[in-house]
Amino acid sequence: MRNPLSDLLDTQGILLADGATGSNLFARGLQTGEPPELWNDTHAEKISAQYQSFIDAGSDIILTNTFGGTRYRLNLHNAPSAASNTKSPADNRVRELNFKGAQIARDRADCADRKIIVGGSIGPTGEILAPLGAVSQNAAADAFEEQASALAEGGVDVLWVETMSCVEEAAAALKGTARIGLPSVVTFSVDTNGRTMMGLTPADIVNLTMSMENKPFAIGANCGVGASDLVAAIINMQHELDRQEMSTILIAKANCGIPQYIDGNIVYSGTQAIMSDYVRLCMDAGASIIGGCCGTTAEHIRAMRSALDQHSKQDSPDLTAIELQLGEISAGARAQLKGDLSIAGGALRPSSPRQRNRRSRKRG
Repeated sequence: MRNPLSDLLDTQGILLADGATGSNLFARGLQTGEPPELWNDTHAEKISAQYQSFIDAGSDIILTNTFGGTRYRLNLHNAPSAASNTKSPADNRVRELNFKGAQIARDRADCADRKIIVGGSIGPTGEILAPLGAVSQNAAADAFEEQASALAEGGVDVLWVETMSCVEEAAAALKGTARIGLPSVVTFSVDTNGRTMMGLTPADIVNLTMSMENKPFAIGANCGVGASDLVAAIINMQHELDRQEMSTILIAKANCGIPQYIDGNIVYSGTQAIMSDYVRLCMDAGASIIGGCCGTTAEHIRAMRSALDQHSKQDSPDLTAIELQLGEISAGARAQLKGDLSIAGGALRPSSPRQRNRRSRKRG
């Protein structure tokens, strides 16, 4: 399988991903409740400009404006019909909107003076999968395959499954993307006291994804509640990989601080200095692909590029170092970092003496 992401990692070691899609499109005029994916058709020039802004700022990876591009998500929105002046659910435009989003990104990447990886963004369906919900894993996999096929046709290099919260949907997404023949990655949102909304810890994520039939090329965390908790998640993923004597590429894509409602606008609290500290801490924690999620602008990415280029990997940071530079960590994430502890299967337990000795040798 062709894997330009792996090739670029081999060349550069650490890669810088892009920043936010939605919050930056709001700054370009997107209205609340308006599906960003429609802009791939109606405002292609603004989507192109957004991709270009991240390339100019130093990103090695740009993600397509297709996060809500499955038929399930598009069905929630009405869109103008090409055949009439009426509006109808946009779920019949899956191929068109995903293809255009990928095609615009591919054009910007191919015009760059260096190698740029295009990741086809694939977010959750918004449905609850069986056995708790009505949508079967096979039906979800088919929807993910439909989206992934259009992204591949549009020219993406990798299928980028992101912001997952449960293993059933992540497995369905990877099942669907595996049928396309491109490498896939998956990231989860660790946003609820050191766990995903559906209760998965960072160590659960490691163990479940690494044992999947369609194992992804890379795993990680994105979005969440801020940079400090995301760094903690990466540390705990790396701890579990070490404990299980496994290895994979880790991805970190944190929100730019905490959102605040100011004068009618949502403003994220993260500064360029904080996001630069976050990059350095993520490198030390073990992440090989680092970017920003909600609230992260091209200006943040530019500062992150400078921090990445000037930093040499150090020992993994401890709780004190993270909180000193990035702010308070949630209680659940703190519990996972205290002492030399790992979370596995939802149970807190110390790592083995063998693992502690091996980790000490690695750091020494």
